[in-house]
Amino acid sequence: MSAEPKAEPRAVPRARRAARRPVTPYLRVVGAIAWKDLRAEIRSRELINSMVLFTLMTVLIFSLALELDKEARQTTVAGVLWVTVIFAGILGLGRSLAAEKDRGSLDALLLAPIDRSALFFGKMLGNLLFVLVVALVLVALLTVLFNVSLFEPRLLVVLGLGTLGFSTVGTLLSSMSVHARAREAMLPILLMPVVLPVLISAVRASTAILEQMPRADWLPWIQLLAVADVMFLVGAYVLFDYVVEE
Repeated sequence: MSAEPKAEPRAVPRARRAARRPVTPYLRVVGAIAWKDLRAEIRSRELINSMVLFTLMTVLIFSLALELDKEARQTTVAGVLWVTVIFAGILGLGRSLAAEKDRGSLDALLLAPIDRSALFFGKMLGNLLFVLVVALVLVALLTVLFNVSLFEPRLLVVLGLGTLGFSTVGTLLSSMSVHARAREAMLPILLMPVVLPVLISAVRASTAILEQMPRADWLPWIQLLAVADVMFLVGAYVLFDYVVEE
């Protein structure tokens, strides 16, 4: 009696095989991408050096221009702070994504079996750290050159919220413009109108805090800044996958 042929095992559906693969923890991916950017910057120091040099030159120019008018220096210090943070941050955002594109590592990151939103938050966290370092250096420089103490806890909260919103929008839009030919010119054109709510709220809150205004004058602007940050974070989480596919 001949033995019956064994039934061949059915092919496992592709979706089921993909589901059985071990999934890398989300936060570990975010931290790994941010740490990669941080280590690369520690080795090269190109990004931070250019941002700090731009910050130093801008503060010196404003300080020399307002040297003879003490009152004007005190009333414009918040504007100088945020203008310098924004433009130094644009310089850093453009160069960080452009370096990934030029090395070819951006395509490798997009092809990696990870969540695209984890890639975005990792890049955004790295950019946020760079902008915060420059912002803290700027606070120290303005405190010395403008003779106005900016080490105010409320002002540091505004600085953190403002740089968070700026880095979120900047990372999303820089990923859109990185493939363009004139990416250095396109990023500020795309970024400035979108980041305007963050900039206005941050400047108004910083001015009110530095001029010792009542709580009712600066608290609504901080609340508006926090709401804008949440909206930008949610929007970037939803849109990043579609942006990088284009």
